Amino acid sequence: MGLIVQKYGGTSVGDLNRIRNVAKRIIKTYDQGNDVVVVLSAMAGVTDNLIKMAQEISDLPIEREMDVLLATGEQTTVALMAMMLQSMGYKAQSLLGYQAEILTDNAATKARIQNIGAARIKDLIAQKHIVVVAGFQGSDHQGNITTLGRGGSDTTAVAVAAAIKADSCEIYTDVDGIYTTDPRICEKARKLSRISYDEMLEMASLGAKVLQIRSVSFAKKFNVPIHVRSSFNEEEGTMVLDENTGMERLEVSGITCDKNEARITLKRVPDQPGISSKIFCPIADAGIVVDMIIQNTRTGGDTDLTFTVTKSDFKAAVEIAERVGKEIGATEVLTAEDIAKISVIGVGMKNHSGVAAKMFSTLAQENINIRLISTSEIRISCVIEKKYAELAVRALHTAFGLDKKE
Repeated sequence: MGLIVQKYGGTSVGDLNRIRNVAKRIIKTYDQGNDVVVVLSAMAGVTDNLIKMAQEISDLPIEREMDVLLATGEQTTVALMAMMLQSMGYKAQSLLGYQAEILTDNAATKARIQNIGAARIKDLIAQKHIVVVAGFQGSDHQGNITTLGRGGSDTTAVAVAAAIKADSCEIYTDVDGIYTTDPRICEKARKLSRISYDEMLEMASLGAKVLQIRSVSFAKKFNVPIHVRSSFNEEEGTMVLDENTGMERLEVSGITCDKNEARITLKRVPDQPGISSKIFCPIADAGIVVDMIIQNTRTGGDTDLTFTVTKSDFKAAVEIAERVGKEIGATEVLTAEDIAKISVIGVGMKNHSGVAAKMFSTLAQENINIRLISTSEIRISCVIEKKYAELAVRALHTAFGLDKKE
């Protein structure tokens, strides 16, 4: 017997037939003697349709009302699931975010969880109910409904698992686990049986969309094992665990490709104290997240400063860069959107030398020029031309021995 949290995404509960199939899976887990808490997303497409309707009324709808509106997607799904389970003869009850005591800050549309009381969840578990919790939502200290942003149901599931001290958190999605790279790019990609929290954090931040990065951060903080599985088959998926749980430390565990970045360069910036602050403080004030930063010092007291941002922030970042560039005396601002960031990731890099050399030589053999480089303890990233992205992924996948074994 165990206490298991299961989370199902929008495609898994996209219609009544899929809700019925998910209910059968939940019942199977329950009948094996487990206590089960289920966290659900809105049905596929519902959130997008709600956003579209709001934007037909106003280009900039009030964020508080957007939270009230968007939370109805998950409310619908949990009610239907509870009804389905009840129709199959099982005790089940749905809870909205505030009923599950999910307390957040007051940042509308992108709230962060501060605490989960979970008393009502625990009481229902004690009564042998299957508890069905609405993902993606909570309430602030004033009682306002809040939502957690895209992918927030993953975060809800892991946070609930931490609050009730669940034995595991199963994330069901439309893929059957974490792969060494995107199988759509590299047919030799293979599913990993295990991956560390840190590796998954890097992969999530670098373009892998299987898990939401905040949910992985929660899992690492509270040591919640995550099992990423497909809701369409019974296969074992990928366990996301602490790296000290007997995991084999591969030199490189995965390759990611992010085509959602753009590059901005300020040419001939004065190489003086405080200049970087003048550039990046206005960008931070605008809520723009900067990824890679590279500075190339010239002779004569000037430097070229290059940084990358997401494409959604590109236009606003360029406007700020051009304005600040004039103020500090930069000669010009250059931009590029046809770039991709390729990264190799692995906790084993801590104990292996030559990973960077192998990456650079592999790209050189394919005649791929590197524009920017950044590193962390377990990751090396290179910015290259977008047209070479998929070639780079496949070449690196082979070079680091990640191809499927025959």
